[in-house]
Amino acid sequence: MAVMKFLRDKRTRRDLLTYALVIAVFAVVYVMQANHMIPRMIAGQLVPICAYVVMALSLNLVVGVAGDLSLGHAGFMSVGAYTGIVAAMGLSEVIPDDGLRLIVAMAVGAASAALAGFLVGIPVLRLSGDYLAIVTLAFGEIIKEIVTCLIVGVDERGLHVLFNLTGSLSVSDLNLAEGGIAIIKGAQGASGVSVISTFAAGFLLVMVTLVVVLNLVRSRTGRAIMAVRDNRIAAESVGISTTRYRMIAFVVSAALAGAAGALFGNGFSQLSATKFDFNTSILILVFVVLGGLGNMRGSMVAAIALTILPEALRQFSDYRMLVYAVVLILVMIISNNDTLKSAAHRVASRFASRRKEVGADA
Repeated sequence: MAVMKFLRDKRTRRDLLTYALVIAVFAVVYVMQANHMIPRMIAGQLVPICAYVVMALSLNLVVGVAGDLSLGHAGFMSVGAYTGIVAAMGLSEVIPDDGLRLIVAMAVGAASAALAGFLVGIPVLRLSGDYLAIVTLAFGEIIKEIVTCLIVGVDERGLHVLFNLTGSLSVSDLNLAEGGIAIIKGAQGASGVSVISTFAAGFLLVMVTLVVVLNLVRSRTGRAIMAVRDNRIAAESVGISTTRYRMIAFVVSAALAGAAGALFGNGFSQLSATKFDFNTSILILVFVVLGGLGNMRGSMVAAIALTILPEALRQFSDYRMLVYAVVLILVMIISNNDTLKSAAHRVASRFASRRKEVGADA
């Protein structure tokens, strides 16, 4: 009886449908990949697509659910990416299994990014609107500059870290023992990384992210976060701490972005800090806006489509980014046009009613 009542809930059915759709897409793509039916160009994008889907879902938690505008989400991704790479390479002898090492790397990336989110959130979440956007943008740029100054290596004695502020230090200054590995080489970024990220691991991370985000949104905490978004004064008047609940959304979002960064970073043999610049933060925000604020399915679809589209437009050579921009503008106009939305809703309603009539006649 309790199960039937659980399944009758509209939101529960919607969430279960979302899980089912993600699993179905993964199964189809996995079979196609195993049978070499996917173009090589797209196959190489499967891990980044999973990472960007997680990024879109996590940012939607801040922008769509909590109502805060963050422009430095790529900063949390970079924290997770580099700490995840260091963890994966540093534990290569202790944990020889690639899958288990990747899980540990994603956990380390998530924890590091969550800590960064908490530290940044203490002063930042006392702001709102444009001020919050500017400060988070500055955070993303600061993280990028910090990473370009880092020189990290590992040997039998442990981890060696140098902060190259003057630009006069190099890998040789780490004084690594014989057999030691230089992991992060300053402005060159991380190189010689063992590629251990897989599409299956990306799918699992997407599912975990969906479970976390959807359950948080449906929970009492999620309702409090949305109450703060809708009316802070009213929320405070009934005893809801606006800073606390905004912090929860911000830290959870940062942790998920860190896990996505670890997946992304361990999917490339070389990774530079330029991968996580301001343009990346804006791209992730576009995923959220295009998919719809608070719409998790829409964010996933937008992340997949806008990651594949530039690769699919390579045949246009020099004009591909122009075509990409035009397509993006057209989609944004169409998705925000009330007339077109109502027309599509009418067509869908007619289709649904006709299908019911056919079922009744049968």
